[in-house]
Amino acid sequence: MSLDATDLRAKTERQLQEQLAELEKERFNLRFQAASGQLENTARVRVVRRDIARVKTVLHEKMPKKPKPGKKKA
Repeated sequence: MSLDATDLRAKTERQLQEQLAELEKERFNLRFQAASGQLENTARVRVVRRDIARVKTVLHEKMPKKPKPGKKKA
């Protein structure tokens, strides 16, 4: 089951960090299963990778904007 970005945007940064940690653990376990030849659902690896990217994107959107270094407006 894939995560929906609108559902992710409703979560707090703390909840997103926890979700990311869970997904990273699952990705590790899936990679381990694939290496040992025990992985049955190979499509799950792709779904988990995309969910990780989706969570990271929403986390990045929630980060406060920082001014770019360089020229200052007068």
